[in-house]
Amino acid sequence: MAAKVPQWQNYLQVIKAREGQRVECFQKAENILLIVLERVSVMDPRFIVDYSRNLEALEFALCATEDEVTMEVPLCMDADALLIQECSSDQSDSEKITHGNSQMPASCFLGIPKEGSQLEKWTKEDVFSMVDSTELSGHIVPGKILQLLKDLIVAAIVYCRRQFLIKPGELSAERLQEDAMQLPLLISSGWKMICFNIVPVVRRKQNALKFNNNWQERGFPQGSLWKVTQEADYIPASYFHWRYSTNRPILRLLQIMSTLKGYCLDSLRILDRVNHEYWREEGKNKGLTFHHLRMVLLWATHFFASPEDWGNLEGSVYRLLVILLCCLANNHLPHFLYPEQNLFQGEGADLHSLYPKVESFANNPKYFLKFHFSGAEYKTHHQIDNGFKALLHLPAEDKAYWDTAFFDMLLNKFQMYEITDSQRVSAMSNILSKTKKMVTNQS
Repeated sequence: MAAKVPQWQNYLQVIKAREGQRVECFQKAENILLIVLERVSVMDPRFIVDYSRNLEALEFALCATEDEVTMEVPLCMDADALLIQECSSDQSDSEKITHGNSQMPASCFLGIPKEGSQLEKWTKEDVFSMVDSTELSGHIVPGKILQLLKDLIVAAIVYCRRQFLIKPGELSAERLQEDAMQLPLLISSGWKMICFNIVPVVRRKQNALKFNNNWQERGFPQGSLWKVTQEADYIPASYFHWRYSTNRPILRLLQIMSTLKGYCLDSLRILDRVNHEYWREEGKNKGLTFHHLRMVLLWATHFFASPEDWGNLEGSVYRLLVILLCCLANNHLPHFLYPEQNLFQGEGADLHSLYPKVESFANNPKYFLKFHFSGAEYKTHHQIDNGFKALLHLPAEDKAYWDTAFFDMLLNKFQMYEITDSQRVSAMSNILSKTKKMVTNQS
């Protein structure tokens, strides 16, 4: 169905040729940001300067279509002494995220106990709110911390400019006026501006993610998931509430993937560029994002765990495509670490028109593997028969289909199934027979 396309490697080479430049841009802008954050830490030691930025640099290099990155500022505290209070039980069930035996509230309070803690620095009025409780003296308020950090950043910028540590035009703080749960700073990299979204983060080892015995660690080196989930990160969710963030463990998984052989990350690079060139609607911020695509890649790495799956560039891209098509058909992209969370939730209207575009690429990639630097008109090509789209709804009807054999069957329909493992071939054949019987009974 999908003919071999000679442009794959050339298209990838053009994308990767820019990565070195993007890393250099990131490092130049990052150096300016670090000067500001170092001054912030001098003025208020409760904020730490985290110099380990390799994860952010990797993401910025991979995501060649966006010029912004999240930068976390850790808070200096014994975070394990904090008491986690979930929001009131009358909130909807959708605000709770669960996985196996662990449960992380989508929003919560971070409380300071009345006795036995070393958190006196965090009971000051500028970051703290007292409560009437037998266990707690009060809560650390994320809205107050954001305001404090914003004021400190502004003061630090003024100081750095007066001391000629920052040159004119290198930094813009205009977007700090935005009312959001992050503090955007525009910093020059020499030839373009990069937006650093600064987020205060509380890191604690207690309540870190734990997987139950049913979770199979496939596609990653043994112990990888345990390694990346040893801390629980909390970032502002609203003025009073915090939420659990999976950004750092997801980035650490991408970093682990960068050490593996094959075309895992290259498949992400290609789809990110195609999404930017053809799938995103011009002028609209919502739609399929790099963060969606990296989650699709993690699932693909899990389901296609053999090195044999990633030895060919074209076949590697199709491993992401079959999962992406399935998620778009059902308007459901489960979070890799918390499968109960749907990353497409609330975005159905924006993603509804995307399925035929992705299907068109899967069916005729040759047209898309070009760079259009001036408004190229998008054309929809012939589509796969309706029976294929009906297959994509099976995982929503029966969770047993959310498995390797089902996606192997989809790869086979795209003529991208080149697996020699006898057990996988047998499993794929069995599920293909099962679906054929199902179709026959329904007709």
